[in-house]
Amino acid sequence: MATTDNKIFVMFLQKALEKILSDREIRKNYNAEIKEECERKLKTLKDVSKASKSKDGSHHLPEAGVILADDYFKPFQLACQSRSPRIVSTALDCLQKLIAYGQLTGASPDPENPNKKLIDTVIETICDAFHGVNTDPDVELQIIKALLTAVTSQTCEIHEMALLTAIRCCYNINLFTKNTVNSATAKATLTQMLSVCFSLMEYNSAHLLKKSAPEIVKTSAEGTVSKEVTTVNGHPDDSSSVQSREVDDTASTPKNDSGSHDRTSNENDSDVRDTTPASDKTGGTVSSSGEEDVYTLSRSLVDGIIEAAVREVESEEGMLKADDSMFNITQPGEETQSERSDTNCGESLRSEKLDDGQSEPSEKADRSTEKDDGGSTAEPNEPVENEQRNENIQKNVNGTAQKKSVKFDNVYMRDAYLVLRTLCKMTMQPMPEGPIDPRSHEMRSKMLALQLLLSVMQNHAGPVMKSHKTFAQLIKQFLCVALSKNGVSTDPSVFEISLSIFLILISNFKYHLKMQIEVFFKDIFLSVLENPSYSFQHKWFVMRALAKVCADPQIIVDIYLNYDCDMVLDNIFERLVNDISRIAQGNLADHGLTPQQEAQLQHKGMECLVSILKCLVEWSKDMYRRPQQRLDESTEKDGEGKDTSTLEEKLLETPGNENIGNDTPRSIPRSTSMSSLASAGLLDNPQEFENIKKQKSILEQGIEKFNKKPKKGIEFLQDAGLIGPTTADVARFFHTDERLSKTMIGEILGDDSEECKKIMSDYVDQLDFNDMAIVTALRTFLAGYRLPGEAQKIDRLMLKFAQRYYENNPELEMFASADTCYVLAYSIIMLTTDLHNDQVRNKITKPDYIKMNRGINDSQDLPAEYLEGIYDEISANEIKMRYDKGELTRVNAARGANESQKRQLYKEAMTDLSKNALVMMEGVSKKDTVFTSASHSEHVRPMLMLTWTPFLAVFSITLQDCNDTELIAQCLTGFKCAVRVACIFKASLVRSAYIQSLARFTMLNVSSGFSEIKPKNLEAIKTLITIAFNDCNYLEESWYDILKVISQLELAQLIGTGVKTKFLEKETMMDKKLVSSLQQTLGTSANQNVIVAVDRIFTGSDRLDGSAIVYFTDALCKISCEELNNPVAHRMFSLQKIVEISYYNMGRIRIEWSKIWHVIGDHFNKVGCSPNEEIAAFAVDSLRQLSMKFLEKGELPNFRFQKDFLRPFETIMKNNENNLIRDMVVRCIAQMVNSQARNIRSGWNNIFSVFHMAAADRDQAIVELAFQTTASIFEQYFSVIGDSFQDAVKCLSEFACNAAFPDTSMEAIRYIRRCANYVTENPEQFAGDDNNQENVWVKGWFPVLFELSCIISRCKLDVRTRALTVMFEIMKHHGKDYKVAWWKDLFNIVFRIFDHMKLTDLTPEQYRIQRKEWMTTTCNHALYAVVDVFTQHFSILSELLVELLNLIQWCVKQDNEQLAKSGMNCLENLVMGAGHSFKEADWDLIIDTITEVYAQTLPADMRIWKPTLDSSFDQVSLHSDTSMEPDNTQLAVSRADKNLFQHLDIGCVVQTEIVQTIDNIIFFPASSAKEDARIDPYYISEENDTPPPEGMFNFLTTKQLFRVVECLFESHKFSKGFNMDIDQRKILWKYGFKGKTLPDLQAQETSSLLCSLRILHKIYSDMSRVDEWPKTEIYLHRLTVESFEYYTMLEEDKRRFSWGKIVILMLKKMMLLDDERFVVLLAKCYNQICHILAQDNERDLQIVLSKFFLRARDPLFKASS
Repeated sequence: MATTDNKIFVMFLQKALEKILSDREIRKNYNAEIKEECERKLKTLKDVSKASKSKDGSHHLPEAGVILADDYFKPFQLACQSRSPRIVSTALDCLQKLIAYGQLTGASPDPENPNKKLIDTVIETICDAFHGVNTDPDVELQIIKALLTAVTSQTCEIHEMALLTAIRCCYNINLFTKNTVNSATAKATLTQMLSVCFSLMEYNSAHLLKKSAPEIVKTSAEGTVSKEVTTVNGHPDDSSSVQSREVDDTASTPKNDSGSHDRTSNENDSDVRDTTPASDKTGGTVSSSGEEDVYTLSRSLVDGIIEAAVREVESEEGMLKADDSMFNITQPGEETQSERSDTNCGESLRSEKLDDGQSEPSEKADRSTEKDDGGSTAEPNEPVENEQRNENIQKNVNGTAQKKSVKFDNVYMRDAYLVLRTLCKMTMQPMPEGPIDPRSHEMRSKMLALQLLLSVMQNHAGPVMKSHKTFAQLIKQFLCVALSKNGVSTDPSVFEISLSIFLILISNFKYHLKMQIEVFFKDIFLSVLENPSYSFQHKWFVMRALAKVCADPQIIVDIYLNYDCDMVLDNIFERLVNDISRIAQGNLADHGLTPQQEAQLQHKGMECLVSILKCLVEWSKDMYRRPQQRLDESTEKDGEGKDTSTLEEKLLETPGNENIGNDTPRSIPRSTSMSSLASAGLLDNPQEFENIKKQKSILEQGIEKFNKKPKKGIEFLQDAGLIGPTTADVARFFHTDERLSKTMIGEILGDDSEECKKIMSDYVDQLDFNDMAIVTALRTFLAGYRLPGEAQKIDRLMLKFAQRYYENNPELEMFASADTCYVLAYSIIMLTTDLHNDQVRNKITKPDYIKMNRGINDSQDLPAEYLEGIYDEISANEIKMRYDKGELTRVNAARGANESQKRQLYKEAMTDLSKNALVMMEGVSKKDTVFTSASHSEHVRPMLMLTWTPFLAVFSITLQDCNDTELIAQCLTGFKCAVRVACIFKASLVRSAYIQSLARFTMLNVSSGFSEIKPKNLEAIKTLITIAFNDCNYLEESWYDILKVISQLELAQLIGTGVKTKFLEKETMMDKKLVSSLQQTLGTSANQNVIVAVDRIFTGSDRLDGSAIVYFTDALCKISCEELNNPVAHRMFSLQKIVEISYYNMGRIRIEWSKIWHVIGDHFNKVGCSPNEEIAAFAVDSLRQLSMKFLEKGELPNFRFQKDFLRPFETIMKNNENNLIRDMVVRCIAQMVNSQARNIRSGWNNIFSVFHMAAADRDQAIVELAFQTTASIFEQYFSVIGDSFQDAVKCLSEFACNAAFPDTSMEAIRYIRRCANYVTENPEQFAGDDNNQENVWVKGWFPVLFELSCIISRCKLDVRTRALTVMFEIMKHHGKDYKVAWWKDLFNIVFRIFDHMKLTDLTPEQYRIQRKEWMTTTCNHALYAVVDVFTQHFSILSELLVELLNLIQWCVKQDNEQLAKSGMNCLENLVMGAGHSFKEADWDLIIDTITEVYAQTLPADMRIWKPTLDSSFDQVSLHSDTSMEPDNTQLAVSRADKNLFQHLDIGCVVQTEIVQTIDNIIFFPASSAKEDARIDPYYISEENDTPPPEGMFNFLTTKQLFRVVECLFESHKFSKGFNMDIDQRKILWKYGFKGKTLPDLQAQETSSLLCSLRILHKIYSDMSRVDEWPKTEIYLHRLTVESFEYYTMLEEDKRRFSWGKIVILMLKKMMLLDDERFVVLLAKCYNQICHILAQDNERDLQIVLSKFFLRARDPLFKASS
């Protein structure tokens, strides 16, 4: 196989040399050397061929390899130097084929220069064949082919100088050739070379990606790479232990990121590696067809490139297009700019050759790179104030900066580095002065370099390039600086491509370019947008670029996170939004744009804003919850063949209605992973960044205060802790924050106060002027502030500057002292003012300036050359003071300037921008900052809160003023996105603002009257409906605005159809036009979909979550209220929808339904009480239907949902006075009971409540129906009412209290009686599961008895009497089961019966009438019943004795004789019935009650009353009797005295009753009667006469009896006194008291004395009370003596008769005593008895006296003896 290859190779060389020799130009003298060398090599080939044909075949042709091919290079090298184009073309073609076949590798050293590889010489030879514009086109094409073959070959390696030389040659061919095909081919070849270069770098450096980010580039203390590539003879050593590279047929093939072979250049380029001859692939077998086949294979390498180039030329598309149209930023309506080249290309690349192309390319490359890294591309005269100032502040002590030496991991990385750096430098070549000619070589060169950079960055920036620190540093120091210079170019093409490259940097390299990106945005992009001086093209390109940036969510959030949340960086995101918002609003009147240009920018600005919002939506989509669609399975089954999505798409079809949640905006490709994020920057912490943002806001607030009043600003920042307390901290703050007003800093530094002087001193001391010329130092000094205007302030600053400069530069022997620096600095400032002030006409000359500075150096002169240098520098480069943005007036000047002035301002603006951007970019090129990649959705919330107001302003103004369809569609999409984000983060204020604004633009507002609905209004309606459908779970209170629009939309539809024209205020022609317009707008099929979409909102309400449905329902109820309260005409649209959504949401869980019904129920409460009968009837019927549905589902025990949804019936029944509605409510409830009684649980409460209210109605039909239903419940469903037993009894009570229907009342009481029986029979139903007996009372007995008491208190006599009877029957029959606590509650109920008359809310007359009736009937009856029950159950009720006695006492005190008597009788019955069970304390209570009653009812006024003269006397006598004598005529008294007499009369009766009650209690009535009978002197005792019952005497203690006696004594004393007062009695009688006779208290007088006498004698005769006899004797002696004496004094026959019986009793009682006590008592009263004998006594008394003295005979005689 090898023999065949060698034969082919020899054959190819022979023919190639013969072809050169056959050219006729070879005979010329200048080709003699070529001819000689070709003949010599041809002869050698022939000799070798002959030697190979030996007979024995032992000799063969030497192996055809690198050595043989390299030996035959010399003739081709000489041929390439020929002046004959054909010879050169032939030689180049042969070289191309040798390289393509792999025969020529050039790996051996060059025989003429051993320090250089042969391949380098080969490349130089090929490139030297190009001689500029006069080069033959065929030669140019052969050069391109040969170079492309060499660069893409697998067998020969081209690196460093050779690679740059090849690229330079193609570069120059593209620029200088006159053949357009060759130019395009050269450009395509360049692209292919770059592709191969960077692909090889990526492939051979891919192993670096396996290391962690800190291990990719390990730097030493000096900043160098720790591992270098070992080189041998200038090339990497394959055996290097650092990075070994195996170059063979398989491993040397570069691969792309996915591992596949990467050999493509552009869309029209084929795989260059696959052009290897067939011999290399198949083992060397080649067809024997000769030279034609070999030539065909050799040309296949570049055929595709050439054909593509020809097509481009023919189609007049000269510039290489980017693969991804995403970055193809072009002006609308214009073709892409044509390709251009640079005449300086050769010089630039040759400079690279000088830097990198020496004999040791690795070292030279490193040194050149080191030089480039350490140097600056700024021009000598350009201002570098910022850079110098920043560097000097941060410079180390000795003022030296350590240079960094760049090292590479392999030679491929070095190749890529050098190529990329060269292209960057090519873009920064200076342009000639004057207008820019796009066809000039300089411009074309710049464009070509930029296009190649774009191609590299776009297509070949792989993972290694993106992550390796070396390339990151290269991009910082070269590419970004180049872009900063070209990014402000006045040429639109350069500006456009620069923006494209920058977009790629943002996408792929942002983790390394944090500071650079800020400069691009702040000093280029946004400055172009903000400054009116820039052209439309620049603004348009910036907007196109920003549109791509704004479409990437990662970039947008990263910008906010890394800049707006950084304390020292500018608020890029906020400023970006504000600037774009201003453009989107069309506020560009001062920018000198045409209306068409303004419209284009406005459209693009709107697109950017919407893209930002889409990014926010996309970034927060993980937090978004879509509504859960509840599909009906049956619907799905029945829906075969139907397009279920079509309807929804039609309903929600609006412009720009993309699926916001899932649609990722078309944007810059996102190629980062979490691993790369972690390596590029810190993972973000949302809370930390939010805190930083808050601190930054405070800082900005303080800076704003400082820029107005600097001292207050400093104080504010110090209080906030953002500035330290010392003056040094303040000075440091002045140095580090660029946002401070330079003017205000100058004011502080120049102030005369001590603190400001310290700040100024610290400020200057923090500057480092080491090794600086004085002009540079002065520039640095003045860069941080604006010099104040006062001479004294300037003087202090210059003094301090001179001091500091002199201290930092002690080695300058030129200056004798700091005074010299001071004077010289002052003169420099004066020189600057003089030379650069337009108002100074006579400029100072250089000799004048030297003369002005004579003698300033300690009376010596500074060197003239030194001063001349200062003069020249100031003349060429003015020291410019730093102005604040607010002080610039160029914008205002541009407004009134003409076109020439505007162009000049535009040029100046671009120049200033270019300088500033370049300085800033160079200043940050060496700074390493951490770029944080956003990964949390929470960042969107502060972004929204920061920017929602400008978004809203733009969308609102545009919708209001614009009719452009595209803009309106963008605005509506923006509304949707903004609402979506606000919903996700629950920003209620933002959400409400957007939805309210959108609702206003629908023009559906009845309050302001309907107006014509335009298409944009209809689109707003669609958008609002779309929001409602998609974001339904987040709308909360905003549902009100949406449903308001829906309601008005329905009204507009009705008006359009002519149904509701009454809503229009006036029937005018305008109204007719409006109706016609509405018909036309809403009548189309497309717009009818809006109506269908509205229905979908309601039918889809079941998709809402638990909280969202509550908000939705609440808003719908509010809208319904507004509709129903419409003053023109009510509507029930929303009310109907409420009913509908209730049906749709029946399937929700109860906890959700309870919240929903809480809202709906309240609304039905209001609607059902509406005075409009139609509305109320609809509400009641709707409630009925819903309730029936709910009741069908039933309810578990202990739940209360039925109670909730039936409550509106109660409210309506209570508040609606319309009988029709009330009847309807009752019938609805009756229907529920009749049909769903078994399913009712907690709803019984509401049912009985409704019937309770119906029971009080006056309408017979309502009452009868309610009672019939209630009765049916008790008859059929009594066992299922459960906990509603109390409500049921209460309902019956109300029926009983309805006085209009007495029959119903009686029947209701009967059912209450049945309830009591039910409680007795079923106590377990009330006791509950825990068998709590207290529940039996609380839930069973108490409601029954309480309601009976209510009936007693409220009803008429017959009903309350019946209720009273039933009540006490229950107590008697079932009281034995009651506990004490129950009895207490019960008696509290019973006592309420008597409380009825304690009420004072009646008129006096009504009170008197009702009081009398109540006391004589109910109270009387109740009192006896209470005492009866109490007596029956005293063992249980003993603790309630006090309450009962209080009740009796209250009854006795009433001015009702019957009730008073009843009270005393009840007291007597109580004691007689239960006295045997009384304890001593109980008896004390009884005695207390008696004494209190006595005291309270004592008619004391009888003794003191006197008549008064009162004109109000009733002239009608109480008792007029014409038969009486005139002197006995009774006089009239006043009404008050009449009432008093009545009260006194009742008191007299009570007093008598008290005495009788005492007597009956102690002795019983039978005993007292028996003793009274014994008073008769003729009384004969019978033998079988049983002693009378003893009464309660034995149960009372003597002390208690004495208390009774004392009370009786008082009663006797009072009555006796009154009876003796004849005059007072006559007065009372005269005025009608006590009838026709003189009033007296004879019965009280005698009965009280008799009772006390009995008690005392009973005690005196009780042997168990012997101890109390002495005290008893005292009472008896006093009583006896007083009685006998009083009797002897009496003159009135009537009274003597009464007292005669008392005397008889006393004497008889004395006779019954034993002799001892008889004698004692007789001794006390003997005289009085003797006096009685002297009186004219009655016969009875005489007999008793006779017996008495007979009884006294024996004791007296015994005593005398």
